[in-house]
Amino acid sequence: MKDRKSIFTLSLDFELFWGVRDNHRAQLYHRNIMGARHAIPAILDLFSQYQIRATWAAVGLLFFDNKVDLLNSLPSIKPRYTNENLSPYTTIQSIGDSEDKDPYHYGLSLIKKIKNTPGQEVATHTFSHYYCLEPGHTVAAFQADLSAAIAAAKLNNIEIKSLVFPRNQFNPECLAICEKYGITSYRGNENCILYAARNKGSESKLRRFARLVDTYFNLSGHHSFKLDDHHENILNVKASRFLRPYSKKLRYLEPLKLKRIKKSMSYTTKSNGIYHLWWHPHNFGVYTKENLNLLESILEHYNNLSQDYNMQCLTMSEIADRFQQGMS
Repeated sequence: MKDRKSIFTLSLDFELFWGVRDNHRAQLYHRNIMGARHAIPAILDLFSQYQIRATWAAVGLLFFDNKVDLLNSLPSIKPRYTNENLSPYTTIQSIGDSEDKDPYHYGLSLIKKIKNTPGQEVATHTFSHYYCLEPGHTVAAFQADLSAAIAAAKLNNIEIKSLVFPRNQFNPECLAICEKYGITSYRGNENCILYAARNKGSESKLRRFARLVDTYFNLSGHHSFKLDDHHENILNVKASRFLRPYSKKLRYLEPLKLKRIKKSMSYTTKSNGIYHLWWHPHNFGVYTKENLNLLESILEHYNNLSQDYNMQCLTMSEIADRFQQGMS
């Protein structure tokens, strides 16, 4: 990439209730999901205020406002995970008939709001919140899923160019399918054992605890990155930091979380790298005010870095486009 400047990019995993496949979490997440419907417009307002360009990776099942259209758009091949509870298709017949009646499972009105906000990229989070590393996954099922996601977006005049894998699970076979369907960028994991892709059964409490500590104290580094060593046709716009939501129990550590992010952003400007911040809109569904205040503090810091060091804010697909231009 010629004449490169530091880049700030943000991605949001937009899934509402389709990302909750655990009965206990489902009971706890109702407030988060309903709160997300209010948080998303507020996030978009902040993005507009600070001229932020962001990538919203939406589950394909959200691209509908009624059950008839949704059921008619399901993929021809469905995943058959060993743990059948991971598949949304086991309960899909029980959802409500429309977005008005079931705001947990439909999101077309919100997708339209995102699409109509300048600078926002609508990407895919797969059609069914598909898990590429869970036992029972097949390449054929993933391909059918991705095809359905792209078709659902196309119905709403949206071209999909970027993808975020659910639970950050991906493998080379899936990347090859993404390239076939015109995906130019995806969000990979940080280069650290704490964040290496694993299926749910392989995750450990120790790794989860270490990631929690890493939120407030720099255990694993800044995770800004450059594209100089990239050799794939589909660009890995790696994650740098998950924006962990406000916790009342850990509220005294909130200043440390903000300081950790700001220091890494500043480091990125000095190394002419890329800093990629990500989270879920439903993370802001509770303690919305506190989470929005945190986000605004980060955006204010970006604004300062933009003025002082010419840091730029780009979507994932824009980074991929710029990389390809630099390589040509």
